[in-house]
Amino acid sequence: MANVRPCPANLKFVAFDIDGVFTDGRIYLSNDGIESKAFCVQDGYGIRRLLESGIAVAVISGRQSMAVDKRMAELDVRHVVQGCSDKIAAFDRIIAELDIELDRTAFVGDDVPDLPLLRHAGFAVAVANAVPAVKTECDLTTTASGGAGAVREVCDLILASVNDQAR
Repeated sequence: MANVRPCPANLKFVAFDIDGVFTDGRIYLSNDGIESKAFCVQDGYGIRRLLESGIAVAVISGRQSMAVDKRMAELDVRHVVQGCSDKIAAFDRIIAELDIELDRTAFVGDDVPDLPLLRHAGFAVAVANAVPAVKTECDLTTTASGGAGAVREVCDLILASVNDQAR
């Protein structure tokens, strides 16, 4: 991981973009127009570990997909916002509901539409396949690409930071 700033040990909330972060950014369409996405199983285990440790998780996406609804339900992610044109408003609504301070939050993104929220969150993470404009704005860039372990890498980093603080 390329670090500009170490991961805070007091994070209580992390939100993720979907396309290009949880997935490789490709959209698969059948001849019937049915959309599907591929998700990394190892990323899912990382999300479960975050939730078990008491760190709240959300996904905030500009697109709408039933595949995302199904995958997030499997992972017990309660905060799923899709078709979102104002990611900051969605993010702030969730952290207000959870009573979490902004400096105890993180957001993981990959493309220009994520920039406003990456600048807003307490800790900003770009995945390895993020566009250069995103990488330069973030506190950290993963070594793994979206859809290929980047989410798991972020989860493991956050959990390691929390565990280091507990020692």
